[in-house]
Amino acid sequence: MKIGEPQDHLGHTHIEILEKTANAIRQDIIKMLLEAGSGHSAGPLGMADVFTALYFSVLNHNPKNPKWEDRDRLVLSNGHIAPVLYTTLAHAGYFSREEALGTLRKLNTRLQGHPHVGSLPGIENSGGPLGQGLSQAIGMVLAAHMDSKKYWVYCLLGDGEQDEGQNWEAIMFAGKNKLFNLTAITDRNNIQIDGMTENIMPLEPLREKYESFNWHVLEVDGHNIQEIIDACNEAKAIYEKPVMIIAHTIPGKGVDFMEFDYHWHGKPPKEDEAKMALKEIRTLKGKIISEHE
Repeated sequence: MKIGEPQDHLGHTHIEILEKTANAIRQDIIKMLLEAGSGHSAGPLGMADVFTALYFSVLNHNPKNPKWEDRDRLVLSNGHIAPVLYTTLAHAGYFSREEALGTLRKLNTRLQGHPHVGSLPGIENSGGPLGQGLSQAIGMVLAAHMDSKKYWVYCLLGDGEQDEGQNWEAIMFAGKNKLFNLTAITDRNNIQIDGMTENIMPLEPLREKYESFNWHVLEVDGHNIQEIIDACNEAKAIYEKPVMIIAHTIPGKGVDFMEFDYHWHGKPPKEDEAKMALKEIRTLKGKIISEHE
C-alpha cells in the first residue's frame, strides 16, 4: 500500500501528508503507553518518521490481504519499540485504532509488549530477545531466492542491540552472500536502557564496520521523511550488496523532557507527563496552535 498521488485536492504535498501522519502516530504512542501503564517511550517516538515513510510510501503491502505472498516483509528486531509498529499498522488499516489505543499490554491482548507473529495481521516476526531480527530477516531473504520471489525484506535494528554477537554473524553472512534484497535500518539514537551507547559499548565507527563486511551503507536524518524514502529507493538500485541505512534519530522525538534522556528508554509517561507530551507534539513545541487547546 502506498499513498497514490503526490498531491491531494487541498494542495498538500505528499511529504506534508506523511509528516502529519507521523505526528498523529506520535500522539497515539503517548496515549497507548499511558493507557497501558508500561512500555517504552523514547524509541517509538524517535522512529515514527521512519515507520511512516515505510508503511505509507516504501513498502509494497496490502492491509486487506496481510498474507499476500509477494508483499514486502518488515522484521522488527528491537521489539521493545512495538508501540510505533502497532500504531502505524492501525493507521494503515490492519486493525482498529481503538484496539491499538486501548489494549496494549493488557491481559489476553493481541498487542503484546513485544510483537508476536500470528497475534496480529501485519506482524512478520516475534521480537523480544535482542540481536535476532537480522538473522530472521536473512531467512526470509533466502526463502525469497529459493521461491524466485522478488519481494524486499526490511529489518529494523536498535543501535544498543548491536552489542549482541549474533548480529555480526548475520552481518557477515549477508555480506558474503550478497543478499541484495535485504535493507536494514539502524535506529541510531545513541541510547540504550542503561546509558549512552558510546559509554556502554562504543559502536563507532559504525558505517565503516558495515562496509568492511561488504554492505552498502547510507546515512540519513531519521526525521526527514524525504531522505528516508530516497534512501530506501536508492537501496533497491544496489544489486551486489545488502544495504544498511543508518537513521540518525532523536530518542523521545517531539517531547522536550524525553529527548536524549535514556531514562525514557523503558518507561511510559504518567498522566501529567502524557498531557504535556501531547501538547508539545500537537503544537510542534508551541510552533502552531492546536485545535485541542
